[in-house]
Amino acid sequence: MRAGIITGSGSYVWPSLTAAQSATVSTPFGDVELTDGTVGAADVVHIARHGSGHARLSNQIQHRANISALRDRGVDLIISVTVCGAVDPDAELGSLVVFDDLHFPSNRLPDGTLCTWYDTPGGVGRGHWIFDRPFSPELRDHALAAARELGVPLTERGCYGHVDGPRFNSRSEIGELARLGVTAVSQTAGPEVVLAGEAEIPLLLLGYLTDHANGVHEVLQPVEALVANMQASTEVFTRVVDATLARVSTVPPAVGSVYRFDS
Repeated sequence: MRAGIITGSGSYVWPSLTAAQSATVSTPFGDVELTDGTVGAADVVHIARHGSGHARLSNQIQHRANISALRDRGVDLIISVTVCGAVDPDAELGSLVVFDDLHFPSNRLPDGTLCTWYDTPGGVGRGHWIFDRPFSPELRDHALAAARELGVPLTERGCYGHVDGPRFNSRSEIGELARLGVTAVSQTAGPEVVLAGEAEIPLLLLGYLTDHANGVHEVLQPVEALVANMQASTEVFTRVVDATLARVSTVPPAVGSVYRFDS
């Protein structure tokens, strides 16, 4: 089994990766820095979506290049992690969210183009990704079991809200997302979910709650506390993802199906 791991703010290397070899690979959508290695019995391809030293802000990430590189490396599944702002006022900061739904109505890449592989009329493989829930239920079950066993504070389900960056959201914007049932927000994972779905690669999305989003509580959390929680996220993500991979004995099926017009 080969797994892709995508990490974000605060997580630029995968601590448990052994026999690690870094490379820069070319894709039709740009060059990607990645690291191949192993975690337990799993072959792993790690991508830090922001690049070394957080070179890319959320509005500069080349999502199609990243997923294309993982697809070309032959990954069987993708685990994506992101630090999040909690929209739910009762959410416990420092806890893990195993997302089961997505709010990404703009369906746009950072450059404003539609988030899809199917951008050419008559292109081979063009179609519609049809699904109920966007995340792999098998991977979610493994992650939930791993987190419980490790005693990690846990929100067992939730709606991930993708928001555009790099600025944070206003109170009214967060209030609207709260009314729609969004659990937590960040600025990066929406395109990864859609592109993996269209590529028929099962994906799991884990969030770590670093702060409450603007207006959720009257008093804003100090930025220093947000940064401290961001730094703490790496250890939690590593433990849970590694334990999740150890539980995956068979490759999970793709989520939903792609209705194609050239088959």
